Amino acid sequence: MARTLAFDRDEVIRQARAVFWKRGYESASVPELESATGLSRSSIYNSFGSKRGLFDAAVNSYLDELIRPRLRPLTEPQVAPDALDEYLESIIRSFNQPQSLPAAHGCLLINSASAPIARDEQVTRAITAYRAELHAAFSRGLQAANPTLSATRHRLLAESITGLVIAALTLVRISPTEATELIRSAQTLSHLNEGPEIPEADH
Repeated sequence: MARTLAFDRDEVIRQARAVFWKRGYESASVPELESATGLSRSSIYNSFGSKRGLFDAAVNSYLDELIRPRLRPLTEPQVAPDALDEYLESIIRSFNQPQSLPAAHGCLLINSASAPIARDEQVTRAITAYRAELHAAFSRGLQAANPTLSATRHRLLAESITGLVIAALTLVRISPTEATELIRSAQTLSHLNEGPEIPEADH
């Protein structure tokens, strides 16, 4: 009978997640993952199938433990009018902690979008779904904050806020100050009230 592996799977995934977040998938070596997780190469492969399997588990953990809890006030049935502003402020707070992983290394999934692994169809789908999840949450927060916005203005503001947040998460590793300014711009957009109607673009 095979011996049951005795380790905390969730904690192993968290430790591996930190390595992938700091180093990127391609640069994270198996010896680094062994050292971080306390597992041997054979245990990693027996438990996760491959380095890639461990990365996929790390991405799921990143979404479930870090991203979705922060987005929850924007995804609940009732969204408070200040929920989007509070979310954006929480990003700024994380940027102001230089030793935090978001400040030092940006976003695990957005970083992956510019790495060779993004050519993998499964990773591409995960990145696309992540952006859609952010956009949907921001759209709900914008609706709660500005319920009288026209559909056109709401759509444009939601797209702009999503783009600014993604740009900030990309830029923070290089310039936290500029990344923070992008989030401040997103906050300004989230406070806009209805103005002159924006014409539909010609298609």
